[in-house]
Order: sequence, then C-alpha cells, then structure tokens
Amino acid sequence: MALAPGFHALWPTPLGVHRYAEADALNPLLVRVFGALRATQSHARGEAPGAFFASDDDLLGRVQLPEWQRFVRFVVESLRDTVTRANAAAWPPSWAERGVDLQLRVEGMWFQAANGGAFHDVHTHGNASWSGVYCVQVDAPDVRRAHPVYGVANGVTRFYGPPFAHLGGAHVDLGNAYLQPPHVDVEPVPGQLVLFPAWLAHHALPYAGMLERVIVSFNASVHAAGGSDRLHDYAGA
Repeated sequence: MALAPGFHALWPTPLGVHRYAEADALNPLLVRVFGALRATQSHARGEAPGAFFASDDDLLGRVQLPEWQRFVRFVVESLRDTVTRANAAAWPPSWAERGVDLQLRVEGMWFQAANGGAFHDVHTHGNASWSGVYCVQVDAPDVRRAHPVYGVANGVTRFYGPPFAHLGGAHVDLGNAYLQPPHVDVEPVPGQLVLFPAWLAHHALPYAGMLERVIVSFNASVHAAGGSDRLHDYAGA
C-alpha cells in the first residue's frame, strides 16, 4: 500500500453508541423475565444466590416475546449501521453506492446481574468480530455516582484502547500526547447499546447500588451474504 504525502491517522478504534426508543417499556419486562431465568438456571447449576450472575448464552432464542423480537431487530440494525461506518474506507467503493448485502450472526447472547461490588475483570471476546452491551437496569445517575467508594466510576464499562499496552513504563511527553487517555469510561444508561470490536479489551468496574446492574451482552460475526469475506491478500512474511 502506497501512502501519499501528508498526515495519516491509521488504525482507529470504532465504537457505536445507540439508544433504544422503546427501552422504558422493554426494560422492566426484561428484569422480570431475567429474574425467572436466573432462578431456573441457578437451581439447575446448584448455585447459591450471590452478588454476580451470568446466564447461559442462548438468550437470543430463549425469550419468546414480541417486545424481545423488536429489541433484537434494533440490535441488528444498530450493528449493521456501526459495522458499515467502521468499514467505509476498507470496503470497495462500489458498495457505498449500491449498498452491502450482509449476513449478521449473533453467536451468543446472555444477561448479567451485578451488585455488592461485583465486577468483571479486563477481558476480550473471541470467536466474533463485534460485541455489544445493552444496559437494562442500574441506579439513577446521581445515586450511582454518589457511592462513597466508587464514585463516578461506579458500574461503568472501561474500554482500553490499543495505546494502553504501550504505556506501561513508556516515555510520555507532548510528542505522544495523542496516546492519552489510554482508556474511555462509558457510563451505564438504561436503554443504551454500546457496540465495540470483539478484540477491544474492556472491564466492567465494581458496582454497588440500590438496584442491580443488569445488562445484556452478545457477540456477532459479519459476513457477505454471497461470495467470500476476503478483500485483501495475505501479508507477506
């Protein structure tokens, strides 16, 4: 690849933030449905009630409600929009003119509930190109941020950008100020869907509140509806 003279900002990290218009009606329903699933799955696993719970990852087909089907359509449409924007410069220009026929596969979907300081340590997601997290329930912003220990970081999702791995002991001055900050905190907002590359390291910080922090997470892959996914030759050794 030949680069023309000038400035080039390479390898950006895409992130999509969407809001579901029907969240006020959907979310209380999901809290009730998830409560029943949690009781059933906890009993089957022989688990005692605790500060953290993660369901099986078959949530996509397990919930059979019209409200849920509309939510899934919102997820798919939001993912299609974010993926298209993220790949605008990488896909063939002709695709932008006539559109792209994509096959989006949700590889797994599950819910998590946390309270009492529970957290999910730094991790990435495998076997997918994109992941997402939808906030179902959490304390109101002023209540959540007022926690005496966690403060504004109470229950946020922290995304660690690629520069994070290069700042351990690295030199920092005005010349590489573009590496700062190496992470971004996204506050939990009921009805908010955040889409991110599955390779992006992230961390659900400790949460404690009056309400449980309930989220829906999923992984997805994106393919051409017909033909090959391959657009570039393999890099030389």
